[in-house]
Amino acid sequence: MSKEEKLSKRKEILEKLNDLHHSYCEGCFLKATFRKEIGKTYAQSFCITKCTVGEKIKGYGEMLLAVSR
Repeated sequence: MSKEEKLSKRKEILEKLNDLHHSYCEGCFLKATFRKEIGKTYAQSFCITKCTVGEKIKGYGEMLLAVSR
């Protein structure tokens, strides 16, 4: 994969990440509630491990790492 192709793929993945975050994570009631009642660390852990959107974000992160190689 050429450098230009990698940059293009990386940009595409980052755009998808931004759209996903903007659509679902900003203003998330669960995240705000967990952060307020339990703590920031738990809220972040919940988002990464149990939320379906968090799992998608994690998958995109793995894709970014694969493209970077």
